[in-house]
Amino acid sequence: MSLIHSTDPDFRVCQISFDTLLSVQMEAEAQGRATRWSSVDALRSQVKEGSVVLQSLIREERGGVVQAYRCLLLFSTVDDGDAGGVATIDLDPARYESLERLDRDPDVRKALTRLFSLAMGGISMVSKK
Repeated sequence: MSLIHSTDPDFRVCQISFDTLLSVQMEAEAQGRATRWSSVDALRSQVKEGSVVLQSLIREERGGVVQAYRCLLLFSTVDDGDAGGVATIDLDPARYESLERLDRDPDVRKALTRLFSLAMGGISMVSKK
């Protein structure tokens, strides 16, 4: 597995629908992908219906051929009001390539990459002093 950098040609940030996420989950289940929810019901219990933002993180290669892309997902959670969650899921390369990109502009790519970095590290409201 190799880390995908924001300067790599296969780096991307995409906004996907909840239905697309469900399809990705079902594909991951059928293909036995390592990183996914345990079931569609488990996904539904944690991810609020609505759009999800996805960022590539790692590519899994065998023999120089990409087998899967591990991506970060940023989503609204079901039980926490306006709170969000970050999780990972593996995507088939064909599915990955079919997703519409949000990050074509270099400045947008930098900003979105920074948002994902902050989200992975944990974000909380801060009272100003």
